[in-house]
Amino acid sequence: MNSRNILTYKFYYFLGIGGIGMSALARFFNHYKKKVAGYDKTSTDLTERLIEEHINCFFIEDVARLKNELLNYNKQDVLVIYTPAIPTTHSEYQYLVNNDFTILKRSQVLGEISKSFNTIAIAGTHGKTTTTTMISHLLKNAGINCFSFMGGISSNYNTNLLLGNVGNESAWMVVEADEYDRSFLTLEPKIAIITSADADHLDIYGNDKNVKEGYKLFSEKLKSDGILIVKKNVDNEILLTAHRLIYSLNLDTEYCAKNITINNAQFSYNIVSPQGEISGITLGIPGFHNVENSIAAVAAAQIVGLNFEQIREGLRSFKGVKRRFEFHVNTHDTVYIDDYAHHPEELNAFINSVRKLYPNKKITGIFQPHLYTRTRDFSEDFAKNLSMLDECILLEIYPARELPIENITSAWLLNKIVANEKKLFSKSDLINYLKQHKKQVLLTMGAGDIDQLVEPIKKAITTNA
Repeated sequence: MNSRNILTYKFYYFLGIGGIGMSALARFFNHYKKKVAGYDKTSTDLTERLIEEHINCFFIEDVARLKNELLNYNKQDVLVIYTPAIPTTHSEYQYLVNNDFTILKRSQVLGEISKSFNTIAIAGTHGKTTTTTMISHLLKNAGINCFSFMGGISSNYNTNLLLGNVGNESAWMVVEADEYDRSFLTLEPKIAIITSADADHLDIYGNDKNVKEGYKLFSEKLKSDGILIVKKNVDNEILLTAHRLIYSLNLDTEYCAKNITINNAQFSYNIVSPQGEISGITLGIPGFHNVENSIAAVAAAQIVGLNFEQIREGLRSFKGVKRRFEFHVNTHDTVYIDDYAHHPEELNAFINSVRKLYPNKKITGIFQPHLYTRTRDFSEDFAKNLSMLDECILLEIYPARELPIENITSAWLLNKIVANEKKLFSKSDLINYLKQHKKQVLLTMGAGDIDQLVEPIKKAITTNA
């Protein structure tokens, strides 16, 4: 496929349009006045926003309705975009395949778009969404012409898509590079970042060795004059060979932080870089892991050409990502923070950062495990990190695309946890419990539908206050 003909189709139909990455692509094509529509199994805030932007979203499989819509277009003018989360038995998918429509995965389309830009691709088991959104804000705030496809909703812009001037050949594209299904191998970045390479998605990769091989292959997708920005321990584990810059939180690396202080939940520090030390940085969001993410973001920003003051201002004004260390209640008596953490290392970073902020308060964490396979494969690490909580509450496993696995349940995981207090609740019982038991610091964690509990929890704990 020619890298510049992705905008020549007239009708773009999405299977799985409500996903964070898919919805951004739908909005991208809609911006260029293309006809866009799609299917998803449930209505969400994202699909509601698409509908507000005049993108038709359907929630029932209906081949007759789809056939009728396709009558308005020649087959060569239709591009179907799908996510691997859509089963191959899906009736609309079957019809489109059997009738030879052009069908591409989301990652393939993103790869085609990226070829038209100087692309910054951010990969990693964790840290990639915040780092992607942070770089996007640094560039946008500095007046750089950039597009951005983010894996979360930016709190600065209340969107997962930033648009620039496509006619400007010097435009940059910032994109979250998803390792699931090896999707990131469709990208050919000018700047690549690897924030972490811990084992995950073992249902796809099989083992840790294959995960690391995937990240090595991603690093080799760099353009010949490209630069790899990689965290020190990742480089040690994979022995990457591309031209690279090494960063870490506070080790002796080309990019690192020093003089980190915390005051009123604000992190202030300096960043050491090959261009000199950037002093007086105050990050707009908390967390040592976010300080580390900012170091990678600064390395990319300096390559693009931002100066020290633009970097300081961008980090100071960065408001983060929805569901990443997101405060919902922050009073003297009660703190409630929601986070997308769903991998053991993410839980470790999040809980440790909260503990640093509130060393003398009781911390209660509510966790919804995501996927049976992930729960099974990392059960010991989940148990270890959840045991750092003073009180651990589990919800049932969110299955996403998976069928249940015998004996892999939240009750099974709960038995491995050694927190002082531990409980297993249904969602409805959880809200009743929170109404009756005041919490000092409350956390919700997970990548399933636990986000739908945020408002009910907020109401329960503030009404009780």
